[in-house]
Amino acid sequence: MTQGIFTRIRVIKMSGHMETDAQTISPEMPAMFDGMKLAAVATVLYILVRFLNLKSPTAAPEISCQDTTLNLYLLKSCSILSKEYIPPLLWGKSGHFQTALYGKMGRVSSPHPCGVRMYLPMQDGATATFDLFEPLGDHLTSDDITMVICPGIGNHSEKHYIRTFVDYSQKQGYRCAVLNHLGALPNIELTSPRMFTYGCTWEFSAMVSYIKRTFHQTQLIVVGFSLGGNIVCKFLGENHANQDRVLCCVSVCQGYSALRAQETFLQWDRCRRLYNFLMADNMKKIILSHRGSLFGTRSTKMEIMDLSRLYTATSLMQIDDNIMRKFHGHDSLKEYYEKESCVHYIHNVNVPLLLVNSADDPLVHESLLTIPRTLAEKKENVIFVLTLHGGHLGFFEGAVLFPQPLTWMDKVIVSYSNAICQWQKQQPQCHQATDCTELKGKA
Repeated sequence: MTQGIFTRIRVIKMSGHMETDAQTISPEMPAMFDGMKLAAVATVLYILVRFLNLKSPTAAPEISCQDTTLNLYLLKSCSILSKEYIPPLLWGKSGHFQTALYGKMGRVSSPHPCGVRMYLPMQDGATATFDLFEPLGDHLTSDDITMVICPGIGNHSEKHYIRTFVDYSQKQGYRCAVLNHLGALPNIELTSPRMFTYGCTWEFSAMVSYIKRTFHQTQLIVVGFSLGGNIVCKFLGENHANQDRVLCCVSVCQGYSALRAQETFLQWDRCRRLYNFLMADNMKKIILSHRGSLFGTRSTKMEIMDLSRLYTATSLMQIDDNIMRKFHGHDSLKEYYEKESCVHYIHNVNVPLLLVNSADDPLVHESLLTIPRTLAEKKENVIFVLTLHGGHLGFFEGAVLFPQPLTWMDKVIVSYSNAICQWQKQQPQCHQATDCTELKGKA
């Protein structure tokens, strides 16, 4: 018998000439296994801490703006902007987790506000739709205020985060009009060979015009989420008349420049390439659900070859180049991104403008945030708010594990809107909407 990690014992049966080997474990082995287990546990904990970003501190948002009378009033009135944003302890500091929870669930315990679906025929044969929700109480100023809301890419009024925001706004005395992006609703067929694009403002403009015609006394608060933020800022900057009767605008988690963003979407940093693939897959499903209206008809600009390219697309840029740019006749992807990005129009917006982004948003690269920061430094009507956490349209709040139904984002938009309405109420009456716009721009 020899000593070692293993001790081999040979037993020989003389009658059957059969040998059997038995192995016994030496006393050193349990200690070795325990060490391996501890190392595995430590590795898993390290990965979790890094992925969930547990060591990151909580902080108040970074705010960029000029020290004007209006901005100082707004920051004082919106105390939420000067306080720490505290996400759920275990997972809320991970931008990926916040974004995934928003993408999969939208919101927790989402309400079901009751509204009326409106249909607006467009000049090119398309039919724009939006949902109208009446206020559930009096506004704090007793005025008639309507929030005109533009959701994110491929979204509509039935998404949980939209329903949560609408319900909260209704209870604060706001009427809400929510655009359903053309082609986004699964049960609404397209009436022309065109669907929503990154920066087309036609449907949003039609909704705003309807609200102005129908409610003669109402004033507007413009709200855009993600892609919707690009659309609303572009809409206001395209034509000065679009700012008539608009009290303010709020944009949340947009990227400002599609041309600059396309390069970052091909990078694996923060898994951005993976998000690009997932969003492209969702866009493919939306487009293919309307293949009968978009492909193979005489009135469409799409060809069957474009359909085959769509099946093989793995990024939003490929879909934009082969499909989306052709809806409006753009000659190249660069031209499409240049003309549909709000970065070329947002400097024309003179109403109070709140731009909100998150530093851990995996979809918006940090290089894009120089656009709103520079804008806030140059234009006195702009406030740029950058949170440390929140992901893409997440901004969940909560103690440890379970998030609250209402998010920090919902509270900020309504708080800012309330402050704007109160400020406007305190100002001398303006006889013309254009005069009011000029005053707000100079405040």
